[in-house]
Amino acid sequence: MRALVLQQHQRARLGQILVAEGWACRSNVLQALADQHKLPTVSLKGRQLNRRLLARRAPTFWLLHTAVPWMQFGETTIIAIAHPEECKTLEPELRKSFPHVRFVLADEEEIRSAIAAHFRQDLAYAASSRPSNRLSCRSLMSRNLRVTLCIILALPWVCLLVAPTQSIVGITALALLCLALFMSLKLVGLVTHFRGHYRNPPAEHDTKAGLQRLPSISVMVPLFKEAEISRDLLRRLGRLSYPRTLLEVFLVLEETDEVTRQAVSRVELPHWIKVIEVPPNGGLQTKPRAMNYALDFCRGDIVGVWDAEDAPEGDQLEKVARSFACADPRVACFQGVLDYYNPTANWLSRCFTLEYSGWFRIVLPALSRLGLVLPLGGTTMFVRRSVLLQIGGWDAHNVTEDADLGVRLYRAGYETRMLPSTTFEEANCRPWPWIKQRSRWLKGFMITYLVHMRHIGPLYRELGWWKLLGLQAFFIGTIGQFLLAPVLWTYWLWWFGLGHPISSAVTSQIQTILVGFMLSCEALSILLGVAAAFACKRWRLALCAPTLLFYYPLGTIAAYKALYELILKPFYWDKTEHGLHSDVPAAPKPMHGATPATVAPVGSRPASDGSQKRPRYVP
Repeated sequence: MRALVLQQHQRARLGQILVAEGWACRSNVLQALADQHKLPTVSLKGRQLNRRLLARRAPTFWLLHTAVPWMQFGETTIIAIAHPEECKTLEPELRKSFPHVRFVLADEEEIRSAIAAHFRQDLAYAASSRPSNRLSCRSLMSRNLRVTLCIILALPWVCLLVAPTQSIVGITALALLCLALFMSLKLVGLVTHFRGHYRNPPAEHDTKAGLQRLPSISVMVPLFKEAEISRDLLRRLGRLSYPRTLLEVFLVLEETDEVTRQAVSRVELPHWIKVIEVPPNGGLQTKPRAMNYALDFCRGDIVGVWDAEDAPEGDQLEKVARSFACADPRVACFQGVLDYYNPTANWLSRCFTLEYSGWFRIVLPALSRLGLVLPLGGTTMFVRRSVLLQIGGWDAHNVTEDADLGVRLYRAGYETRMLPSTTFEEANCRPWPWIKQRSRWLKGFMITYLVHMRHIGPLYRELGWWKLLGLQAFFIGTIGQFLLAPVLWTYWLWWFGLGHPISSAVTSQIQTILVGFMLSCEALSILLGVAAAFACKRWRLALCAPTLLFYYPLGTIAAYKALYELILKPFYWDKTEHGLHSDVPAAPKPMHGATPATVAPVGSRPASDGSQKRPRYVP
């Protein structure tokens, strides 16, 4: 009776609620379903399935319906299913490939594991080939394009030799344009922030009215060489207050990552945390490829992503559910606010925190209000699963799959909004790792821009002139300001009363305007940093805002590293190391319905022979 009451508020099967609340075990629920629907039960453990029967339908079909051909008797095919209430809708679909079918019941996890084991390479290949070639960078970085890029990069140097003064003037004009484009985004963000006109998240009492039943949510946590952070990660996940019946968290591991696999195998996970091991495919090993592989196993109405070092707010998923319930159907994605839990580790972490706070708390809300394309943050993003499947998931070859996905959502006619919830991450506070991380982001921005701009006509028709203009401001402004910043640095010679190579080619009034513009941009960056410190309620960080003048030049080093890799190693993923700083969170309170249970990894081999008992993780 208690399960029936919960079912009125949750989009879940009765058996799922009983298992999640610890009121019944999975085998008892399976037997009860068998008695109710008068179907026999079978076990798929250790059974080799018929390859010929499986090949009649795509692996995504079997995963979608949680069904698999068990055996064949004459012309009759026995289909093992996990949800017998779907027999009537599934049977017409099966008859297209199987003239006569009968059903038996099998455990859901056994079915998924059997499908993953059989279609291992097919699923791995599919994960590497999403989305279509037209919107993917896998067909972009050809040899001809790389040669073209080299010619374009060599052209300014040739011009400098032929006509040095005119070339410096032209490059300066381009640098000022890039700087103006990016500063316009910051200015818009500051103006709307101070005026208080950006779209506020709906209030608690407003959002509850639009939410009748809680949706199911699947969250992917990609892990790669993250043994040091695994324990903290599980503790943070245990803080979540969302009903366990409606929540599934996938720890997505690379099959070749023995370090992380061993670390995870030492802990007995609760039933709502599962492990997916991604098989290798062609040497490509990126976060978006791993998420594409895991996407086929997700069953939630909403799919989210967290990084290994993330510490989301405990009620974040409730806010996700309410936000989607009150949003327009065109809103397919919500991006949460990202912040850091080690902002005072050193000067670099302080500046990084100011930059992130200014972007996620000031600039992005303004862009959302203006209806411009929102580049996603890679984590704490939640998308309707149907939309994610429709647009082809993530581009497995793009090293900033988040920014690319944000653009493709808008091209497909959908929108992104900001989520009124914060996830805390670990700030990268060492210079060279910071440069490596930023170079990967900038390289991904370059690739994303080239992908979407190679067919400007369709892009204009799908976005319109306003969103297209915002796209140029973000990508050209972000990339160009870092690449061309050294050109503008030379003009500080005028500020100190020294000469410049083009002093004779411009008037004193132009020199004054140029220096004044550059000073205004620096002042705007400092003002944004101060506003960001107050926005994230870390007022003391405002004292660090003037030092941002020395922080952003690190981005120039990263930009040239990104440009080098764009030509020679476009798909190389420069991994960021985490786990150096811990937020040391308080011990989480026991969650309702969070009874631990051992779950075999989906599509993976047993981590041990069971001879050594693993510690149980108790949230």
